Amino acid sequence: MNVKDISERLAKSGYIADDSLAEIVWMGLTIDRPILLEGEAGVGKTAIAQAAALALNRPLFRLQCHESLDLNQAVYEWNYSRQLLEIRLREAEGSGQSSLRDDLFSEDFLLQRPLMQAITSEQSAVLLIDEIDRADESFEAYLLEVLGEFQISVPELGTIKAKSHPLVILTSNGTRDLSDALRRRCLFHYVDYPSVAREMTIVKTLIPQANADLIQQAVLFIHQLRKQDLDKIPGVAETLDWIRILCARELKALPQDPNELAQSLSALLKTRSDQWQISEQVLTKLMGSQQRVGIDAGVMPSRA
Repeated sequence: MNVKDISERLAKSGYIADDSLAEIVWMGLTIDRPILLEGEAGVGKTAIAQAAALALNRPLFRLQCHESLDLNQAVYEWNYSRQLLEIRLREAEGSGQSSLRDDLFSEDFLLQRPLMQAITSEQSAVLLIDEIDRADESFEAYLLEVLGEFQISVPELGTIKAKSHPLVILTSNGTRDLSDALRRRCLFHYVDYPSVAREMTIVKTLIPQANADLIQQAVLFIHQLRKQDLDKIPGVAETLDWIRILCARELKALPQDPNELAQSLSALLKTRSDQWQISEQVLTKLMGSQQRVGIDAGVMPSRA
């Protein structure tokens, strides 16, 4: 499988990847190394892992990181309620207790979480470790064994080694610096907002019923909007939601009335301050600057 194959498979799975992103996925598969994707929230980092699982026909295991994440949530824990039930059944039956401890701490009573599920999967999987920068440094250090050796140590069972190596994709929004040790174990790629042309292609692929003029005008508008000093810059997911709303209103082009346009901007502006900042005057200015953006991007915006 080469880079072109990866790109085509991702496209069929609904993700329009640029050449550099397809290259990094190919590299991760070829040399069996984790991929660290860094970038602003909303640029599609999580979607890459989801599309890769579809493109490669692999199961996807997702670990959503957060500040209080521990090993019980990420790796495994013992099924204590089932263990207690087993103890009571043994007592009721009057069975021997000599092997009870070994039986209770066997794989039958083990609850596997995403990391162990990916490691023990019979089929090569895709393991998504989402927003690793939200986890604390101690958990990040634990990952080094998993990512370095593809194995997990369980005191009661010993070392569990991977049956097949998963494609590991870590995402980070850059809220804290990641350790050098983790970065050394990963291939790195920075995921930026897509260009005008690529974002238009994404929209056309995922919302084929949208009018071409509407897509062009909406994407050009969003690229202008992203240059504003917003608390939450709209990502590709917001672009898609907004255009779906415009399509549901049966629009073939962006409204020329700023007040009418403002009614749909809740799909793009997700805080009160951002909505307050994009006033009617700012909207008028953004709408008027689309032509300049289109020329710079090699796309001439049309007007209905």
